[in-house]
Amino acid sequence: MKSYGIVFVSVFLAELGDKTQLATLLFATNQALSKTGVFFASSLALVVSTLMAVLVGGQISHLLSPEKLRLIAGTGFTLIGVWTLWDAR
Repeated sequence: MKSYGIVFVSVFLAELGDKTQLATLLFATNQALSKTGVFFASSLALVVSTLMAVLVGGQISHLLSPEKLRLIAGTGFTLIGVWTLWDAR
């Protein structure tokens, strides 16, 4: 159960203030759209994209060890961070 809590907190913190949340916020400002509809549509989109990540991750785990996956993910995030910092100057 502790592992699932770590997954929840990690994903929750990663989603705060990202493009997905900002897009949802902008849709929610549209008076012509139901706030409930925006909530369910954006929730469904997150569920489907998460399902895709879990399915792809499950397949990749058969090809690469968790250590290699962490190294690849960490390198990717680091490169994105460096690129963002470089672009901001």
